[in-house]
Amino acid sequence: MAKMTEKQQRFVDEYLIDLNATQAAIRAGYSVKNADKIGSELLGKTRVSEAISERMAQRSRRTGINQDRVVLELAKIAFVNAVDVIDPEKATIKDGATSDDTAAIQSVKVKVIPTSEGEGVEREIRLNDKLKALELLGKHLGMWNDKMDVNVNIPVVISGESDLED
Repeated sequence: MAKMTEKQQRFVDEYLIDLNATQAAIRAGYSVKNADKIGSELLGKTRVSEAISERMAQRSRRTGINQDRVVLELAKIAFVNAVDVIDPEKATIKDGATSDDTAAIQSVKVKVIPTSEGEGVEREIRLNDKLKALELLGKHLGMWNDKMDVNVNIPVVISGESDLED
């Protein structure tokens, strides 16, 4: 494989920050005026795209973050049933809640309020956005199509005879 230039290597490093080719090209020292075109061209170069893929694979191995793990975490949020996690009478997390159930919890707030009769306790348990998780999973599975296909296939028959000859 051909070696990359120093600027191309900087582009790879910068691209891995936010996966934005235009901004990576600018940060790597390419012309701001043509950064969008240059970024796209660099991603099209085999040696650059292979370097990016390799570095992303290394990051995934190092961090343990991969597509399966992200999808599983989204599924925990999307398919949690609040009654499996929250005791509505006490406004607490149920003792039997599994780690999959509690993974869907965004926050827990407990506030002790002094009153004339003693202390009152205010609790709030907030779950992560279920609809957003379902939307992201649906997109991952290709369920939502934001584009309308207006291409219509209509057969056209061309006859050898013409009505205009009469």
